[in-house]
Amino acid sequence: MEDCASAVRRWEDLDNDILVKIFQLFDVFELTSGIAHVCSSWRSACCDPLLWKTLDLSMLRSNYIKIPLEPYVYVDGRSDKTLTRVLKISLSLSRGYITTLIFHVNLYVSDDQLTYTAERCPRLRRLVLPAWNRIKKTGICKAIRTWKDLESMTMPCIANPPYIMEEISQHCKNFTELKVMGPFDIYFASTLSTYLPKLKVLSLRCSMLNKDALIIVLDGLSNLEVLNISHCVLIESQPPPAPKKIIRKLDHSILEKASRLREFLICMDDSCIMCQRTKDDEGLMRWYKYEEDIWKADEVRSLAL
Repeated sequence: MEDCASAVRRWEDLDNDILVKIFQLFDVFELTSGIAHVCSSWRSACCDPLLWKTLDLSMLRSNYIKIPLEPYVYVDGRSDKTLTRVLKISLSLSRGYITTLIFHVNLYVSDDQLTYTAERCPRLRRLVLPAWNRIKKTGICKAIRTWKDLESMTMPCIANPPYIMEEISQHCKNFTELKVMGPFDIYFASTLSTYLPKLKVLSLRCSMLNKDALIIVLDGLSNLEVLNISHCVLIESQPPPAPKKIIRKLDHSILEKASRLREFLICMDDSCIMCQRTKDDEGLMRWYKYEEDIWKADEVRSLAL
């Protein structure tokens, strides 16, 4: 009996590589559920860099309601506490190894949560933050200054884009990819042309896109290689009181400008369900109405989730 007992291996005696392989099957909720407190070997495995290249919080959403005043959402306190707990444990276990950080389109991160996160994952290369209603200018700028290795970002359309693009221009020398989720106007296009002339990949899919803004992008971003305007509603501004004109087909001049690109991705098909949804939502997609995780899609492989 004693020989049999001594032959039984304990969970904490498992080889570290095997533990890491097992933990790679876990999502962030399971990894932060307390398994790191089982024993020292389990904690060591939980801190392995292989588990923390990506912190994917895309399954976590805020419990919120829309309000008429800034920040236009009110988030339930329990949602904030859940996010804060997951962030604290994840960022402790990851030990600064996170290079990709993904937030859900309906996860409304606060200013303090973002700056706390930025300080603890300074090696970040890719950020997916499609909603930042509750993040102030000082918060996002402080985060960008920390992320000097940032290469790619998915962001919402914002009313005053120059400050964020200027921060990226000054502090993120390797930045080459941008996805904007929301209407894209002349002002935003001019900002990109001014501050991010070295941009190589731009996705504006499912947005309201001004024709003049598209021309500014094609003329001003000389290093651009990939442009995705799939499912966009292309509009042409007209003198008031005339309504905006929807363009059904790209003209020859735009196609000629785009011919230098390695990839120019277009879908303006009336029979396409995504094109119809963009039109119905007027270029500001109500993703909650549609299939789960459809907001993660992108025709550009490096921007899809």
